Amino acid sequence: MEHGLPDDFTVRTAVGMAIRAPSIHNSQPWRWNVGNRTLHLFADPSRQLPQTDPDGRDLLIGCGAALHHARIGFAALGWQADVHRLPDPAEPDHLASIEFHRRQPTATEVALAAAIPRRRTDRRRHSSWEVPRTYLESMAQAVADEGVVLRVAEDAQRYYLATAIEEASRQHREDPAYRVELAAWSGRHAAPDGVPSWNTPAMDTSPGTLPARPFSDPKLPEASGATSDKDETVLVVLSTASDDRMSRLRAGEATSAALLTATRFGLATCPLTEPLELPDVRRTVEEKVASGTFPQMILRLGWAPANADPLPATPRRDLEDVLTTLDATDLSGERGYQQR
Repeated sequence: MEHGLPDDFTVRTAVGMAIRAPSIHNSQPWRWNVGNRTLHLFADPSRQLPQTDPDGRDLLIGCGAALHHARIGFAALGWQADVHRLPDPAEPDHLASIEFHRRQPTATEVALAAAIPRRRTDRRRHSSWEVPRTYLESMAQAVADEGVVLRVAEDAQRYYLATAIEEASRQHREDPAYRVELAAWSGRHAAPDGVPSWNTPAMDTSPGTLPARPFSDPKLPEASGATSDKDETVLVVLSTASDDRMSRLRAGEATSAALLTATRFGLATCPLTEPLELPDVRRTVEEKVASGTFPQMILRLGWAPANADPLPATPRRDLEDVLTTLDATDLSGERGYQQR
């Protein structure tokens, strides 16, 4: 970048934090381009999962989460990221152009940035400790700051949401193409993407337990003392007023905000999108849980048991595979921003 803007070390550090964002099956469907004055986020459609995510909803949410991670990373490094979302209608994969201005980081931004390398998708059972209501209120505010609504699923709403999760699991079990795709993206040991065996527990068939995706070759043990009959799991739904591409991108940013806030508090978190990947099941969640808004993400929250081992980090692709510098003769990304 030009003099007076973030240097290469800062950009690489912040983008390195951005690619720690969660994505469906750890597919990491993003590309980053560095221009003279701006940084650009692109979707990578080659990493869309056709059976799990046929309409690209999960892809956009994953990219939105990476965008928010980048914003927090730059903020902690002393740079305000001014984001222009979907800057070029002629180039739908161009999701964001980012300009930068010097600004002192806030204590909250530093704390959220520190949560990025600590965040994990924890699919294990939770303990019997209750999640404080004040924590959920803080998450709701962080999500609202991104233009998204967070609802805690309680009573009848929780029943309908649990039913939707079970129905989605049933439909996917009966879909051979989905099962093949899931197997191809899980049970990995040395790949830079996908869901590794050491981050997935065996299927929990205890009565009342919500079904999870049947990832291949699960090797993560449950912590002793984690009993499903005292599981204090909280389910929250993130929803938007519309269901266009902008809404899905913003839902991804809100997902990141919620997850980092929860991690800052020490909570175990797990994004759930399976009920939202099937149109008929998603409509049930929309009508019965999201109060007529458009559900984009479900989060499973709770406290890990006191003796639960820390989870290892899931792998990520090398920075060189996702970050490129725009050639001076081909600044199409920056032209796209200027046209807006």
